Amino acid sequence: MTEDENTMMKKMICNDVLIAIRRIIQSVDLHSRYLVRHFGLTGPQLIILQEISKRKEVSISEIAKAVSLGQPTVTGILERLEGRGLTTRRRSEQDKRKVFISITEECRKLMEKTPPPMQEHFTNAFNCLQDWEQSMILASLQRIVKLMGVRPIAVEPILTGADPISEESEKLFF
Repeated sequence: MTEDENTMMKKMICNDVLIAIRRIIQSVDLHSRYLVRHFGLTGPQLIILQEISKRKEVSISEIAKAVSLGQPTVTGILERLEGRGLTTRRRSEQDKRKVFISITEECRKLMEKTPPPMQEHFTNAFNCLQDWEQSMILASLQRIVKLMGVRPIAVEPILTGADPISEESEKLFF
């Protein structure tokens, strides 16, 4: 292979990688828009509601830990969900500082119609891969992050169209 052919091949591969990244971003955005348009819920809202629905009632800190989001973020999401009549709050009788959250009957009916969050589908498919393939994918993605010069930020394992850096976008999407 000549040097020009090699350069051309590298450009094609680089373009294919960038296209694959763009398709991932687009897929996450489309899923987020679908949830909002058809169910009035963002991905993080759906995940939180699913977590609450697993139990009769749960504390805000337990929800935050279970869904890998910060407690202030979860509190904001819960305020919006409560405003829509999907959740209720109850103060603990033993410790007035502790608040328990539960879902409403309206929420239960909505949850019967909603699809699973995007990361649930991904997680199920990813777990079916062999260990070496999982490790290879992780290493490749970590290398892409490094190559793109992405600055280290605290992010959570939730696939959503929201920008995790911007508080303004957090208010829009969460």
